[in-house]
Amino acid sequence: MGSDFQNTHSSGIAATPDGISRVTAILGDIKIAHTVFALPFALASAHLAFVSTGGYRLDTLLAILVCMITARTAAMSFNRYLDRDIDTKNPRTSHRSIPSGRARPIDALIVVAVCSVIFIAACWYLGPLPLILSIPTLAFLLSYSASKRFTVLTHIWLGAALAISPVGAWIAVTGAWSWVPIPLAIAVTLWVAGFDVVYALQDIDFDMKNRIFSIPAKFGVTGALWSARIMHLLAIASLAIFGLLAKLSVVFWIALGVVFILLIIEHAIARPGDPERIGIAFFTFNGVISIVLYISVLFSVNTPIIENIGLQ
Repeated sequence: MGSDFQNTHSSGIAATPDGISRVTAILGDIKIAHTVFALPFALASAHLAFVSTGGYRLDTLLAILVCMITARTAAMSFNRYLDRDIDTKNPRTSHRSIPSGRARPIDALIVVAVCSVIFIAACWYLGPLPLILSIPTLAFLLSYSASKRFTVLTHIWLGAALAISPVGAWIAVTGAWSWVPIPLAIAVTLWVAGFDVVYALQDIDFDMKNRIFSIPAKFGVTGALWSARIMHLLAIASLAIFGLLAKLSVVFWIALGVVFILLIIEHAIARPGDPERIGIAFFTFNGVISIVLYISVLFSVNTPIIENIGLQ
């Protein structure tokens, strides 16, 4: 496999000329499994919304899942397209499908177009307000890819992109605006921005040399670590406000304590210059955190679930 990659990379010729293989390579870059970061928060918000409206509707739930997966896939594929020159220069990312020649830039745009159409169609199915919000939502998600070129707030931008999910899920279920998911969205913004700052420590030297905007490149290692810690403390505070506003039970508060401990461990593990430790902190711990919070919300509302599920 290694020799195949080297030959592909050096020649610039796609090793997988057929369209399916190229699209598969693009999807491999964006790692669908990482949807776990935002999906549990969308499902938690949807759960509360379903409970408030009398019970689950399976078709609505499935449409929300379609929206989540296609929106993220479109955004990440556009990121791979727009960052293709940066990815080529960066040793950490030069193995990705477009720099390595396993896919073409147009393949990423095709994935963006297809997923965007499916996303808009799913929003149309969910109702008038989701449909109206679908275009500006896509525009915001896709624009994140350019943010690292002009602002250190790129981490906040990424967090806000993922934070759309709990608000969107609530609107998808109820068809109306509510303040209930807003503290959750703020928490997601700060939580994601914080661990993205830690993740960006891997590229601090590259970013500084290539004028890529990031908090580590702007404020150094110490400043970046403290920024991430402050963001995560504020995320915990926002989650507490969410728990109070949603009137969640003691199960949620126990889970919030567990999340606080996990974040402390995450920051203790992450070390600049050690990609393996950063990877553990970034992927493992944050995946566990999102799932723990979702399960706690699920068991914090004393309303029958299964018997209320139905199609509408």
